[in-house]
Amino acid sequence: MSAEAHYTPYHPRWYRRRVSVWWWLQNRAYAGFVLRELTSVFVAFFAGVTLWQLRTLAQGPDAYARFLACLGTPLFVALHAVAFLFVLFHSITWFNLAPKAVVVRLSGKRVPDWVVVGLNYAAWLVLSGAVALIVLRGR
Repeated sequence: MSAEAHYTPYHPRWYRRRVSVWWWLQNRAYAGFVLRELTSVFVAFFAGVTLWQLRTLAQGPDAYARFLACLGTPLFVALHAVAFLFVLFHSITWFNLAPKAVVVRLSGKRVPDWVVVGLNYAAWLVLSGAVALIVLRGR
């Protein structure tokens, strides 16, 4: 059986409307969804850099010093700044989406969306503060 369809006069072609590659830009909700999914690449970038950092830590002080020197180059600083903005966008849009992804019920009643979103942001703030405290205390 061939991969291409063979049409006869009794089997008309299916109508397929041409769709642009940029179809998702015509609707704000679709654009937000696609951009949030694309920002996952930057989340993976940060995870990769963290794994790279752990690997160089295991290799000793000289390897870690080379790693820090590499991260201090203008290219890496700019890349991290852009990646940070995309990861921030990813986090904010995910926290705002959380009530639709996970429905929380207490005593049989659904918890309002703003409570779920607020608790996500509060947890983010507390954990960020804890990490900042650990990092700044080490100096």
